[in-house]
Amino acid sequence: MSTTYLRSPEAGLLATPRPAASPALRLRALIEAAFVPLLMLGASLLFRSIGFTVTVIDTDEGLYLVQAREWLRGGWPLVAVWDMHPIGAPAVYAAAIGLFGDSIATIRMLGIACVALAAWALYGAVRAAGGVRPVAVAAGLLYIAHTVLLFGLASNTEVLFAPFVVATVALGLRAGVRALEGGAGPGWGELALMGLLMGCGFAIKPVVTPEGCLAFALLTFPALWRRVLPFRRFLGMAAAYAALVLTPTTLFALAYAAQGDLTEFLDGSFLAPLRYAEARLSLHDAAQRVQVAVMVLLWPLLLAGLTLARWGLRRGRGGRLARVAVLWFACGSLAIIGPGFFYPHYFLIWMPPMAILAAMGAWRLARFARPRRAMAAFVALVALVAAEAWRQEATVRIGRGTGIYGPDPVAEVAKAVKARLQPGEAIFVANYHPVIYALTDAALPTRFVFPEHLTGGFTQVSDIDTDAELRRVLAMKPRIVVVDRGWWWHLRPSAAAILTEVLGRDFELEATVAEERGPVELWRPKSS
Repeated sequence: MSTTYLRSPEAGLLATPRPAASPALRLRALIEAAFVPLLMLGASLLFRSIGFTVTVIDTDEGLYLVQAREWLRGGWPLVAVWDMHPIGAPAVYAAAIGLFGDSIATIRMLGIACVALAAWALYGAVRAAGGVRPVAVAAGLLYIAHTVLLFGLASNTEVLFAPFVVATVALGLRAGVRALEGGAGPGWGELALMGLLMGCGFAIKPVVTPEGCLAFALLTFPALWRRVLPFRRFLGMAAAYAALVLTPTTLFALAYAAQGDLTEFLDGSFLAPLRYAEARLSLHDAAQRVQVAVMVLLWPLLLAGLTLARWGLRRGRGGRLARVAVLWFACGSLAIIGPGFFYPHYFLIWMPPMAILAAMGAWRLARFARPRRAMAAFVALVALVAAEAWRQEATVRIGRGTGIYGPDPVAEVAKAVKARLQPGEAIFVANYHPVIYALTDAALPTRFVFPEHLTGGFTQVSDIDTDAELRRVLAMKPRIVVVDRGWWWHLRPSAAAILTEVLGRDFELEATVAEERGPVELWRPKSS
């Protein structure tokens, strides 16, 4: 593999100043510097634009949106709206909404921006390792293309923390290469930047921990091996890095403590995820979900295998980059395994290292073409693999036709609910998408707005008497109760019995909206 390393061949460069660049040269340098980030942004918009056709891609988005909306109105996450995740995701949502307005389009654009930033950082990681520019660009583009799969079109946590994680790994990799090739140890400035970046990712979801450890190892282990980093300084850097990673979370904790809500913060951010991880999938079910993810990502994984066959055990920059990507993939696998449920969007954590390996594999395969056609073959191969990823997702969405050839049921439900509401009235979404609260601007009857936490199968994470809370909510007689008959089987038996009893006694069916799975029912209180 032909590689380059960004070092000047000129001796005494600092001692011999160059003539000032002309305005034309400065403009050209600016255009060249902007080319890659603009390319990644354009590609992200192109590949992910199909996500604008529907209101809901993943139900989690609605929860973060409701949390963000309430936060902007003064009701903090975990206090006004409970969840079993840290508050990083609603914080990012709130920032986006505050800047660009409260809409589904804002959330889709947030995902596009995060994916583009992660792809740009991935480009930087490949270049820092000595990879040639075409491979670096291809890695970014392949990452973007494959984020549309496995529910990756949603602006979920794995999309939100990716820019922070990839940038941190890229900085660590750059420092590691510098130590190996230039004999220079890591600096405190880059350590601080890495710690704060990874800290932002940690505040979104703590599963970034294995990748954070990898980034620190890349920063320091090569310098230790080359003996340009004293061991005592290494220990100091380790302590400082851990403290920096925890800084955003600590600042949030202090803010909650200042208003007397530290218990709620600790419960939602740390204790609830531990309760969640106690109920894991069986080995059989986990193996099935891993197999599905591998089948979906078959082509980039095959190219990755070609990379390992060529560079896996070889010395040089190509072999080093391949092995770092394998380590990264392994750390990502630990992050996927940790929660124990293997939902499709968890496998987005694989995407950055997989994209590097796939780009290197495509580069290797293209070298079998004639020299003059090798670059064209490489471009064609990358384009084909990227287009195939988009085709998979587009085929499913066009086949369903939701929001393209037919109505969007979630939008129709929100429209029907909003038409029946007066300002300040509450609704209760029993087992449907919580985004309905945000789309209708309804008041919340409970802080447990995510159905799985109150009426579904994950009520153990809430650590409350969920049946008592459900009866309390229904006793308030919210203006509309939304029930999805197609998802009735998602309800736990006791919640289904309570809903059947109370709706039959105190409510009457107001309207229904057609869904793919069956009707969504709108119930209103009976007239006294």
